[in-house]
Amino acid sequence: MDNQVKTWFVTGASKGLGLSLVKQLLEKGQKVAATSRNLQQLIDNVGYSSNNFLPLAVNLADDTSVKAAVNQTVTTFGSIDVLINNAGYGIGGSLEELTDNEVRAAFDVNVFGTINTIRHTLPHMRQQRNGHIINISSIAGYAAGTGWSAYAGTKFALFGLTEVLADDVKSFGIKATVVAPGAFRTSFLTDESIVLPATPISEYEDVRASNSKTIALDGKQAGDPEKAAAIMIDAGLSDNPPLHLFLGSDAYRRATAKIEAISAEITSLEDLTISTDY
Repeated sequence: MDNQVKTWFVTGASKGLGLSLVKQLLEKGQKVAATSRNLQQLIDNVGYSSNNFLPLAVNLADDTSVKAAVNQTVTTFGSIDVLINNAGYGIGGSLEELTDNEVRAAFDVNVFGTINTIRHTLPHMRQQRNGHIINISSIAGYAAGTGWSAYAGTKFALFGLTEVLADDVKSFGIKATVVAPGAFRTSFLTDESIVLPATPISEYEDVRASNSKTIALDGKQAGDPEKAAAIMIDAGLSDNPPLHLFLGSDAYRRATAKIEAISAEITSLEDLTISTDY
């Protein structure tokens, strides 16, 4: 696997897991198109000058911007073999507290930005009859916590669309993986990556406590982003990648606990559930 040279398109690459991915890929001699809204920050943080590196300023919520970046990548490198949709940010608070603009902005980046890159990358992957789309969701997209409903909504969406996408494109030789990281020691819990309600409601004490507890983990997360990036790269190079990839001991605990809880609930309601048939 290590001697394969592929072209990777990585979004949200100026920090966090995206930055770790780009640096490791370039060290492996891979061809990398990397996106960020802040081009100079991306270039400075990657700190790598090579013909294998194509930094791109992209607004993922703007379909025209995404299409131009994908086309520029194909023109430069000849193909896109692996698309990693990493860009996204957190949004806390109850649904009652969050404004329409706050929620829609989160969906624009976390969900529609992902859909935009997939839409414009798939024609090239279909033509070459090969490719791999990796969508980075979150354990919150499978087993969400109090106070993060809008964020969970965006990340649950990535689970659903990836699972169906995998079926839709498998006949073209294209694979899809949804990644569900737990808490990794990146900048994700800093002010630049988390949005909280501009007008909080005092009655939501449990929501405030949950948001504060999560943000207080900044710098103390158990997950090593370099290890996560390495595993995702291995998945991108694999001929048989997983559809679901949970990363982190906390992600494992939360996922297995939810599976057990749902299984028990479904079993307990079996008679009621099947009673609706004719």
